[in-house]
Amino acid sequence: MKVNELKKRIDPRKIVVLVVFLCLLAWAIVWANSGWEGYTITDDSGVEYETARVVDILTDDTQQDPSIEGRLRGKQILELEILTGRYAGDVVQTENFFSAMYNVETRLQDTISVRIDTNGVGKYQVSVYNYNRVPAIFFLIALFALSVIMIGGWQGFRALVGLIFTFVCIVWLLLPLALKGFPTVPITILLVGVTSTLCFYLLGGWQPKMVGAAIGCICGIAAAAVLGYFAAHLVHASAYQMEEAEGLILARGDYGLKLNGLLLSGILIAAEGAVMDTAMSVASAMAELKQKRSDITGMELFRSGMHVGRDATGTMANTLVLAFAGSSLNMMVLIYSYQVSFTQLMNTDFVATELVRSVAGSMGIIWTVPCVSAATAWLLSRQKKQVTSK
Repeated sequence: MKVNELKKRIDPRKIVVLVVFLCLLAWAIVWANSGWEGYTITDDSGVEYETARVVDILTDDTQQDPSIEGRLRGKQILELEILTGRYAGDVVQTENFFSAMYNVETRLQDTISVRIDTNGVGKYQVSVYNYNRVPAIFFLIALFALSVIMIGGWQGFRALVGLIFTFVCIVWLLLPLALKGFPTVPITILLVGVTSTLCFYLLGGWQPKMVGAAIGCICGIAAAAVLGYFAAHLVHASAYQMEEAEGLILARGDYGLKLNGLLLSGILIAAEGAVMDTAMSVASAMAELKQKRSDITGMELFRSGMHVGRDATGTMANTLVLAFAGSSLNMMVLIYSYQVSFTQLMNTDFVATELVRSVAGSMGIIWTVPCVSAATAWLLSRQKKQVTSK
């Protein structure tokens, strides 16, 4: 019995599909990242960021500044041993300056991130860049992954695989293709559709509720894209009004990057999680209702899905708006401190871009509800007809 169950789980057709999919993904990643050169480093020039250890603190005249919440002022003269890169093993001296904006407090044997500027063969200058956050970040990621697997079990592991796949698609497909000058919005919609469908499949296979949730998610993202496009044109908001506009303009000259569409692409990526959550909540509730009442009609299922969706829409839309507000809290505090007038506030680039983000993302959630309700109701009703005909 166990052997038969194992054979059912290990379906050769699924293995073939998985292998083909992974091969296509690998080919797409190689193709997207080929044909263009990034920042190059030569023997006599270049800027590198490496890790160094504090061997000795030669002088330290730092003191707390009570006027700025105890931030340090002054400087340290450090003796550092470079741990990584082509200068690994070298021991150098550098100054670590402290100000209200720049505070990297170091102690003996601390590892820090340093910037190395090479200005000739064997000639370089080392400066303190920041804390070495890599070990802490890896620890937090490992803690998150362990928590997902411990609490979610096999489903949690599948969700983690879906998250990794989404991250790979964004970093190694969307970003290099955007730098090459490809239109970002169609690529983002395609990647969002693929990643959300795969995540739903990993969580529950090709069950009607998973297929319905995937269809509703894609429709919701498409609605967010359409509304975001018209809203951005209506209020004249684009990536040129974002904080990173100056750096993006410089990158455009080097790589052929097109800024038009970056704002909308960011909106769609940010909204994907909330849209998936809404779609899964509605589809799961409808599937549970179908299991309890096998005689329920498709129209009754649709109405039930709409009722569940109305409750979920308010909280999900609120979550998305609060997420955008939370990421912009510092800017909002700064604006409030200047007592900006309503007219000036409404016409700032910051408010326009945040308004487009919030409205477009929330509309994506709203339109997900009827789409996932209709798709899931049709699939569940069709499943009933197939079972009855047999």
